[in-house]
Amino acid sequence: MLALAGCAGDREPPAEPSFYQNLAKGGQLDPAAAASMISGYRRNNGLGAVTLDPALMRMAEEQAQVMAQRNKLDHSVGGDFKTRIARSGFDAGVAVENISAGYHTLAEAFSGWRDSPPHRANMLSKEVTRMGIGAVYAPGTKYKVFWALVLAAPDKRADAGPPGTGAPTAAGGPHRWGMPMPQLTIR
Repeated sequence: MLALAGCAGDREPPAEPSFYQNLAKGGQLDPAAAASMISGYRRNNGLGAVTLDPALMRMAEEQAQVMAQRNKLDHSVGGDFKTRIARSGFDAGVAVENISAGYHTLAEAFSGWRDSPPHRANMLSKEVTRMGIGAVYAPGTKYKVFWALVLAAPDKRADAGPPGTGAPTAAGGPHRWGMPMPQLTIR
């Protein structure tokens, strides 16, 4: 007679991966999982990883929140992107934003961005190495869940040396949606 009693064990089944958690059903956004997912996608395309940045996290969270409050999917609902990046205090020569709504999981939002050429170009920008992401569940709205992803080159102040050295800001240059802002040069 064969006994299989030891096979079942007392362990709980593994938890659902965080990127599949449904925000419309009480799930929570896991920013580290988002950074890992986007970094893996970038590595598969010959690019470096991205890391979470507190200033960009705040900016993305604020954008998702204001879109949810106004029930509107729009890059400018909380102010134009150049103004918002400057207001965040993050000094980047390259900064891009992806927004979406209606996706209930991180995996769905990522897939939507990956399958959209302008959003994919933002995630695969060679210059970006920092990111912030926000998602807000708003049950009384058309889309229910609003997403914002901000990707940027490193904050120039970290490499600029002492204050007052004339490092350019993102607010001073042109910006086109779906395209990274060009590097700014002060002569």
